[in-house]
Amino acid sequence: MGGKKKKRESKNGLTYAEAGVDIDAGNALVDKIKPLVRQTRRPGADSEIGGFGGLFDLKAAGFADPVLVAANDGVGTKLRVAIESGRHDTVGVDLVAMCVNDLVVQGAEPLFFLDYFATGKLDPDQGAAIVSGIVKGCKLAGCALIGGETAEMPGMYRDGDYDLAGFAVGAAERGQLLPTDDVVEGDVLLGLASSGVHSNGFSLVRKIVQLSGLKWSDPAPFADDATLAEALLEPTRIYVKSILKAIRGTHGVKALAHITGGGFPDNIPRVIPKDFAAELDLSSIDVPPVFSWLAATGGVREEEMMRTFNCGVGMVAVVSGGQAAQVAAILQEAGETVTPIGRIVPRRDAGVIYRGTIAL
Repeated sequence: MGGKKKKRESKNGLTYAEAGVDIDAGNALVDKIKPLVRQTRRPGADSEIGGFGGLFDLKAAGFADPVLVAANDGVGTKLRVAIESGRHDTVGVDLVAMCVNDLVVQGAEPLFFLDYFATGKLDPDQGAAIVSGIVKGCKLAGCALIGGETAEMPGMYRDGDYDLAGFAVGAAERGQLLPTDDVVEGDVLLGLASSGVHSNGFSLVRKIVQLSGLKWSDPAPFADDATLAEALLEPTRIYVKSILKAIRGTHGVKALAHITGGGFPDNIPRVIPKDFAAELDLSSIDVPPVFSWLAATGGVREEEMMRTFNCGVGMVAVVSGGQAAQVAAILQEAGETVTPIGRIVPRRDAGVIYRGTIAL
C-alpha cells in the first residue's frame, strides 16, 4: 500500500540545565559569596575569586626563606548530621579546622585555603551557608580563601546531599619546622581542650544516636538549650593563632599532635621519636559530657573511646619541662584551656602508656 510515511518528531535544543546542571545557579552562588570571601584577605592575598587560579605572594606575607606545608581533609559523615538537620553554616568551620590544625602542628602558619563543594542539585542559599562557615574558619586561622570549586553532579548525589573537601597551604621559615629533634625524657605533655567531638568518629556517633531513638531536633541529653544536632555540630576548634603565639613567644614547643581519628594512641606517637613514649595521666583529663553520653548510650569501651574520639583533648603539645608553665600561660591568655596531662618516658612497648582512669 502506498502513502506517505509519518516523519518521527525529534526534539532539538537540549540544554545543560535539562540534564540537571544549572550554570546560572553556580553564578548566583559566586555572587553571593564574593563579599564573604573578601573578609579573608590578608598580606599576600588580595585578589578577587573568579580567576582560573588563586594567587599568593610569599614575599608580601613576610617570609624570607620559607618551606611550604600543605594539607587536605574533609568533614566526614558529620555532613550527614548537617544535611539531615538542615543546618549548614558550621561544617565549613570544620573543613578549615581539619586542614589548618594539621599545618600548625608542623610549625607552619596557614596562608591560604581552597574548597571543593560537590552536590547533586545546587542550592545557592545552601552553598552560601556552607561558604559562610568556611570564611569564618579562614578568619579564625588567619588564612585567605583564594579559590574553590563548586561541582553540580546529578546522578552522583541525591538532591540535598553534598560533600566537602578542603586544601590548605602554609609556610614556616626554613629550620623552624616541628617536631624538633630534641625531645627528651621528662618533657611535659600539655592538653588543649577540644570544643566537643570535632570531626572524627561520626559514623559511630550516628550509630549511637540511632540506638538512642532520639531525633536531631530533640533536646541534647548532654547540653543545655541545644538540640541534639546543634550540640553535635559544634565546630572543630581552630588552634592556629594561639599555638603560633606560643611557638614564637617561647621557643619551648617541641612537638604538637592534632588528636583526630585514631585518638591518643595513633596520633601522639607520630610526632615523638620512636625510642620514647607518651605517658598520659587519664585522671587529669576533663572529659566533656558528650563523650560520657556516647560511651554510656553506645556501650563503648574506654579503649575504643580513646582511639575513636579526642575525649576532650583536641591538641597535645610536647614542651620542655622548664618552659611548660610559660607555654601554658601564653596559650591560656590566647583563649585555650590547658592542662598538663602527662610526660615523655622511655619506650618499652606501646607508644602511649595510660595511668589512672578517664572519667567517662
